[in-house]
Amino acid sequence: MTGERMRIGEVAERTELSLRTIRHYEETGLVIPSARSQGGFRLYTEADVARLMVVRRMKPLGFTLEQMRELLAATDRLDAGAGALPPEERETLLGRVRAYEREASEQVERLRVQLARAEEFAETLRGRLPGPEAGSGAGPEAEPGSGPGPGVEVQG
Repeated sequence: MTGERMRIGEVAERTELSLRTIRHYEETGLVIPSARSQGGFRLYTEADVARLMVVRRMKPLGFTLEQMRELLAATDRLDAGAGALPPEERETLLGRVRAYEREASEQVERLRVQLARAEEFAETLRGRLPGPEAGSGAGPEAEPGSGPGPGVEVQG
């Protein structure tokens, strides 16, 4: 699709973002469509889709819109000035990118711990359910009101 322009609906489908979210990112200046059609439709390029994917990946890690903007500005500058940046500026920009990478890695680790705890909790609940259909939660042996009782161990 190099050089081709996409309408917002196709971009939404490819990025798994809603039209409303994409428009919001435009309003906040994160991702501006590369062009508009004669009819006024937003037109996006592969580079625009790549920017949206960066934003989509940062959001669940808790990054703010300002942090997203700062990272995109740093990567844009690095890409635009590939070999022509003064060494000091290049190192400053790379330092910013490294800091975001560290922060993302730390958040991923925190999420792994949360996921492990959630899995332990689900396993604890499965262990309290009778019969082979315990994992489904809809076994015929389950009686109304026989949910987890005070003996359920929750680790935190």
